[in-house]
Amino acid sequence: MTDQEMSDAGGTVLHFPVAIGAVVLSYNLPMLKADLKLDSDVISAMVRGKIKKWNDAKIQALNPGVQLPDQAVVFVYRSDSSGTTGVFTDYLGKADPTFAKEVGVGKAIKWPTGLGGKGNEGVTANIKNTVGSIGYVELTYALSEKLPRATLKNKDGKFVKADLDSVTEAAGQAIKTLPADFRGSLTLAAGAKSYPIAAFTYLLAYPRTAAPAGKEIERVLTWAFDKGQSFSAPLGYSPLPKTLVTKLKAKIKDVSGQ
Repeated sequence: MTDQEMSDAGGTVLHFPVAIGAVVLSYNLPMLKADLKLDSDVISAMVRGKIKKWNDAKIQALNPGVQLPDQAVVFVYRSDSSGTTGVFTDYLGKADPTFAKEVGVGKAIKWPTGLGGKGNEGVTANIKNTVGSIGYVELTYALSEKLPRATLKNKDGKFVKADLDSVTEAAGQAIKTLPADFRGSLTLAAGAKSYPIAAFTYLLAYPRTAAPAGKEIERVLTWAFDKGQSFSAPLGYSPLPKTLVTKLKAKIKDVSGQ
């Protein structure tokens, strides 16, 4: 949450990361016979309507020897307010000042071009039904729907595909500078093996919550940081690094204030 969102919610809100996910660029190019490689400049240009065809020279330069189709690019976005949009625009806003200025960063965006879909389900459906489309969805949806996902150039200039290892690597790099309140961004993390659009999934709680609710919330958090971590990978998320879990456990008591 931003400072303003916390103020609107009545003051301090405790942030507890419980798993690490990723946002991927899924596409519908059945004629493509190789993995698609993209970087932030090309993604930004497609989103802003500056790249209109898949065989554009800038995309071709990232995919030498690959026959790209003379097919219109259709960008698919979330039409509802969404944390997925927040993470995706945070990534592009960091990577491209032009995107930050012209489009903006946030959970609800007025996109300059493209086709909207409600929820990850709506975006996924639009991608599957539209040849030439590309859109952003959670890694879990891309995996469950068996959608192809682009390999992205990361901060170190390496092309990395989203999987549990590359997402964990991004988190491991980013938590080195994570603020004490755990409100931090994992996008564009350093490291040759880091996937560039990773993000925490949070549980939020008010501090000094009275009993019995406060103690019950603490019990849920304790479970989440112990046994709960074993459920992350089967659901398409990466478990938290152990060093972070140790810090989070020390903060659980802040929910009840005891």
